[in-house]
Amino acid sequence: MSLFDNERIENLLPYDGEVVYYGRVIPLDEADLYRNILLQNIDWKNDEAVIFGRHIITKRKAAWYGDSSYSYTYSGTTKQALQWTKELLALKTIAENLTGTKYNSCLLNLYHNGDEGMAWHSDDESSLGVNTSIASFSFGAERKFSFKHKRTGESHSVLLENGSLLLMKGATQTNWLHSLPKSKKVSAPRVNLTFRTIVDQ
Repeated sequence: MSLFDNERIENLLPYDGEVVYYGRVIPLDEADLYRNILLQNIDWKNDEAVIFGRHIITKRKAAWYGDSSYSYTYSGTTKQALQWTKELLALKTIAENLTGTKYNSCLLNLYHNGDEGMAWHSDDESSLGVNTSIASFSFGAERKFSFKHKRTGESHSVLLENGSLLLMKGATQTNWLHSLPKSKKVSAPRVNLTFRTIVDQ
């Protein structure tokens, strides 16, 4: 589905949340350009997490940007937001126009290949508020993205294309987990931008 397809996209979840997949909203040549710029210009750092009391440094890299020096704490570690780049501001505007939501920050993740993924989790930190909206851009390698209901265990997946946009909103974070499964078939990098709204400052 392209940016110019006006058909309304259905909710990917059957209940207890809302997930809208817009498909590719940025043409492939522009998506590849964004991927290359983001790989070069973002202040990437290996992500950190505290899991069962152990301090873990991941192969996956991350970065945190925002309207001001927001702090964001997840997985037992805290990040301070950096100032927007012009590319991030341009993509924020696209996400806001398509989703009808204003965002004040962005968490970026760099997965070098299919050996790197993200385990089941919810973005339900108190700083994001309740029933938050998260707009997620994907650049680079196509990857499967999965959802699992916290109570029933029902699962659903979608293939995230290069230049695509996914929106999670409503009660999704309250009722569903999501993950980026690892895949031996993927050898290229994927850059993921998740635009968010910090409310607890």
